Amino acid sequence: MSTAVACMIAGMALGFAGWFGGFGAFLLVGALGAVGFVAGRLLEGDLEPADFFRPRSRDERRR
Repeated sequence: MSTAVACMIAGMALGFAGWFGGFGAFLLVGALGAVGFVAGRLLEGDLEPADFFRPRSRDERRR
């Protein structure tokens, strides 16, 4: 599935949540979608858990 199709499906899900459930449901679906995205990246191996906890060096902070 291409990125454009996945984003379209996510947008439609957020739209339905906002329409039928209100703003709170919209935020909940968006937050759970972000958690699912990060979990998927972790399972695929694109991210590592250490990336979230490793401090940045001084050189990276200046950029």
